[in-house]
Amino acid sequence: MKTHFALALAALTSLPLGSVTASVAEKAPRRPNIVFILADDLGWSDTATYGSKYYETPNIDRLASQGLKFDRYHVCQNCQPTRAALLTGQYGPRTGVYTVGNIDRFPWWTRSLRPVDNIVALPLDKVTIAQALKRAGYATGMFGKWHLGEQGDHHPGRRGFDEAIVSMGKHFDFNTNPQTDYPSGQYLADFLTDRAVDFIRRHKEEPFFLYLPHFAVHSPHDAKPELIEKFRTKPGVGGHNNPTYAAMIVSVDESVGRVMRALEEAKLADNTVLLFSSDNGGVGGYAREGIQKAGDITDNAPLRSGKGSLYEGGTRVPLVVRWPGVTRPASICEKPTIHVDLFPTFLEIAGAAAPDQVLDGESLVTIMRNPSATLRREAIYQHCPGYLGAGGGTWRTTPVGVIETRDWKLMEFFEDGRLELYRINEDIGERKNLATDMPNKAKELHAKLVAWRKQIDAQMPTANQPKSQPPATKQKKKKKNQTVEG
Repeated sequence: MKTHFALALAALTSLPLGSVTASVAEKAPRRPNIVFILADDLGWSDTATYGSKYYETPNIDRLASQGLKFDRYHVCQNCQPTRAALLTGQYGPRTGVYTVGNIDRFPWWTRSLRPVDNIVALPLDKVTIAQALKRAGYATGMFGKWHLGEQGDHHPGRRGFDEAIVSMGKHFDFNTNPQTDYPSGQYLADFLTDRAVDFIRRHKEEPFFLYLPHFAVHSPHDAKPELIEKFRTKPGVGGHNNPTYAAMIVSVDESVGRVMRALEEAKLADNTVLLFSSDNGGVGGYAREGIQKAGDITDNAPLRSGKGSLYEGGTRVPLVVRWPGVTRPASICEKPTIHVDLFPTFLEIAGAAAPDQVLDGESLVTIMRNPSATLRREAIYQHCPGYLGAGGGTWRTTPVGVIETRDWKLMEFFEDGRLELYRINEDIGERKNLATDMPNKAKELHAKLVAWRKQIDAQMPTANQPKSQPPATKQKKKKKNQTVEG
C-alpha cells in the first residue's frame, strides 16, 4: 500500500509514484546500532570522569565528554540479579533472581530469617532484550560474562544472540563456551574485545546490538604485567592505590577505546548508541563500615560501603551514553535511574515492539535528549530478600528493601523492621539517618515501598530459629555457573 506521504510527495514533484516510493526507501535513515559495554565490579568512582585521581581511563573520559553521564544510575548489589534485570527489563521479584548462587552460600541459618530461594538460571519464559531486538531485524552478538545459565537453552546463543561466546572466572588461561581458540597468554578482556571489533566489522551494513560484558575487574585480581608496572611507583589517592586493580581498569578502558575506534573506522560512530556501565559497586568501602574481612581492593567514596550492600556504594555505578545528535556533549543527568530502564530504552532507540511481558522500567530516550526532562515515575526500588556475607561472621547486607526518589532514600531492614531515611540528594554518603527526626516522611516512603512489594508480588524471607549448624538440606555443590565471589 502506498503511503499518504509518498502520494503527497509524488503530487508535489510530478514524479512517478514508484520512483518516489523507492527514493523515500533509499533515503530512510538506518536504525541506530546499540553497543553496550558492561564492566564487572567497577565502582562508581573508579574512573577519572567520576572522580578518581589514581586510575587512568582516558577513553571512558572521552566518551563522557562526547555524551551524557548519569550521576545516579543504580543496579543490584551483586552481579547475577543485575544481569537478569538488564536482559529482561524486570525487577528481581519477577525473575526470581536476587543474588548469586543458592541461598546456602552464606550461613543464613545463624540469623533470624530464612532467605527467599534464588533462581540461578534465567527462566526460559522471559524474553530477553536480544530476542526483542532480533525480532526487529537487528544482528545480535554477545561476548563475555553471561552468568544467567550456560547449559542447553539457557546459553545466550539460545536467548536471542546470533553470536555468543561466554567466558568468566579467569583472566588468563580462560575457558570459553563454546570452546574457542586464542593466542597463548592472551588477556580475557583483549580476547572479548577482539570478538566485539570483529562483530562490528562484519555487521557494518545492517543494524546490530552488541553486548560486551567484561569479566574484568572482578576477582581474581590479575592484570597484564606491563600495565601493573606502570602503577607501581604511582602514589595512591585515598582508597585508590592498588597497581594490579588499576591495571585491570586500564584493560577495560582500552577495550572501550578499541570499540570506539572500530565504530569510527567503519563510519558507524554517528549512528551508534554506545553505553558503558558496571554491574554493581566496587569491592571496597567495607573498612569504614567495620567489615574488615571483606577486603577492600578499591573505595567507592564518597559513597557508603560497596558491592553486596544496598547502600549507594553497592548499587550506584557509572553509566555513560553517547548518541551523536541526541545526547549533548559533557552533559549530566542527576535523576535516579535504574537497570530496568535500559530494556525499554533500547526498544525505543530501535523502534522495536515490546514483548508480551511486564517491563518495570521507563525509557531514558527523553532524558538522553534533555537531561532536565521529567520521567513519569516517582521512585526506583530494590528488593534483596537474603544475606550476603563478608567472612568472620560479618555481613555486607542482611535482607532489605529500598525506595529512592529524587530527594530521598528509605531502607527497610527486614530482620527487625528498622528504617533508615536519608536526604540522598544532599547526603550522598548516607551519614545522617533521619528516620527518627522525620517520622512522617519515613512513614510515607515506607507505605510506598510496601505497596510496590504488594503490586509486584515480591516474596519475603520467613522466620528462622537461629542455629549453629546448617539445615540437613543444605546444597553442598556449587553451581557450575557460580563465581567464587558474589
